[in-house]
Order: sequence, then C-alpha cells, then structure tokens
Amino acid sequence: MQNYLLFFIGFIVSLVIAFIPAFHEAAFVSHILYGVFAAFVFYYCTFKKLDFNDNKLYLACFLYFLATFAFADMLSFGGINLLLYICVYLFSSIPFGFVLAKVFADVDIKTLGSNSIGATNVLRVVKEKDKALAKKLAFATFALDFLKAFLPILCAKFAGFDDNVLWSIGVFAVVGHCFSFYLSLEGGKGVATGAGVMAVLLPLELLIALCVWFVCIKLFKISSLASLLAALVFITSSFIIHYDMSINTHAPVILICLIVFYKHIPNIKRMIFKEENKFV
Repeated sequence: MQNYLLFFIGFIVSLVIAFIPAFHEAAFVSHILYGVFAAFVFYYCTFKKLDFNDNKLYLACFLYFLATFAFADMLSFGGINLLLYICVYLFSSIPFGFVLAKVFADVDIKTLGSNSIGATNVLRVVKEKDKALAKKLAFATFALDFLKAFLPILCAKFAGFDDNVLWSIGVFAVVGHCFSFYLSLEGGKGVATGAGVMAVLLPLELLIALCVWFVCIKLFKISSLASLLAALVFITSSFIIHYDMSINTHAPVILICLIVFYKHIPNIKRMIFKEENKFV
C-alpha cells in the first residue's frame, strides 16, 4: 500500500513541477531542467532509487520534457496535441493482461509461457489453473488492449481532430502497448491495439485481415503466424483500397505493422526451428 501511495505522490508532484514553466516565459533550458527534475522525482518515488543505467529514467526525462511544453501550450490555448499524445502513450502502457492475470489468477505471465502480456499468453498460462477463467481473462485482455487505441481515436475523431492527429494517436497507442512505460519498455505484441487503430481508420482492411487471421488459425493453429500473415495482408489491402490516403502517406500503417513484426521476432525464430507454441 505504501508503494502505491508513494507512486501516486511522486506522480502528482512531478506533474506540478512540469507545470511550473507554463506560468512564465521559461527559456528552453528551463524546460529541460524542470522536465529532468520532474522525471527524477517520479522515477525515485516509483523505484526508490535513481538508476542511470535504466532506459526508463531517460524515457521519463524525455516525456516530462515534452510535458513542460504541452502544459505551456494548454495555458496559452495553443496546441494540445503533444499532451494528448503523452496521455495516450501512458494510458496504452497499462499492461491489462499482466494485471488481470496477477489479480484474478495470481500468476505472473511475464515469467511464464511466451512471457508476453497479450491475450494468447494469458489464455495459455491461466488455462493451466482454470480453463474457464483463462477464456474470460483472455477475452478481457484482448478487449481492453483493443480499446487502448479504439477509444482515444474515436473520441478524438468526434472532437474534430484531423486525420493526421488520429493516426498519430494510433501510433502512440501501439508504441505504448508494445513499449510500456510501466514494464521497463517491455510490453505486448501490438496486434489487439493495432486492430483498435484500424477499426476506426481502416475498417475494411481490418475485416479482410481478420478473415485471414481466422483461416490461418484454423489451418496452422499458431497465433503468431496468423497475426503476421494478417498484418501482411492488411498492408497490401491498404495500398489497394486506400492507395490515396487522406494524410498522403501510408507511413503510420507501415510503422504500426513494423512494430508488430519487430515484437514477433522471437516467435519468428521459434517458427523457423519449429518450436513455436500452438494456439490453445
């Protein structure tokens, strides 16, 4: 309980520190100093130490540095986009699969199965204790990971943000899920969260990719293989159906799919050596 209280206090204090430059015309160096100081406070309250060999510390410095500018923009009624992206990243970093498995099944899925925090590993690991519970938690994990991107993009769309912002939100959501701030930049594979992005922005291509995924699951019973083939089909179909994107580039689509492939490198290696786990 004390750890959570210290984390909360550190988070609030760090936000207050990051807000200070917004109340006066701070120089660029001041933004750096306040951002770094806020990050140090948050990191120390979270881990009770300052480890300069830890990538999380430098990621926190970068994010709080950006936050100082975002807060200044907010008070001047300027661009709120930067703050929006940071919030999306932090929200999508929440490892729902890890939390659900730990709370309801008392297992650490980061140390079991494929060590992934996604729905497939939740199903595989929890099934060993309770098959019915495993299915419920796996479904909840997929749904929550999907909503990480779906809800922010949908809300931003109804709020009137343009497509450039919507795609940026999508990329930040996938990055947050795959490189979670709360898990030392570890995370999931990005499939469910990526699907949440495409459900709003490219629903027809997503439908085609889902059909491919289901066919591959039936034929090969390997979730990672099905996801990778579906991603390939998705990219291809996006160039055919939406060859002229509203943002004049397919870069966000390609970037999201590249992240998915990157996170599947261990699975690809296991498939090459015929060691990949079958879908359960």
